[in-house]
Amino acid sequence: MSFFRLLADEHGATAIEYGLIVALIALACIVAFQSLGLNLADVFLTIGNAMG
Repeated sequence: MSFFRLLADEHGATAIEYGLIVALIALACIVAFQSLGLNLADVFLTIGNAMG
């Protein structure tokens, strides 16, 4: 396999791109859950108190 053919090969690039997308989505979820965490805990506490 020549050097230029190796540079043109993009099979691994797609997997890396998908990995970066997943990492960004996970980071966005973590930030959202942390910012909504206390509010979500209050909602579940209110529901739990109302049920029993």
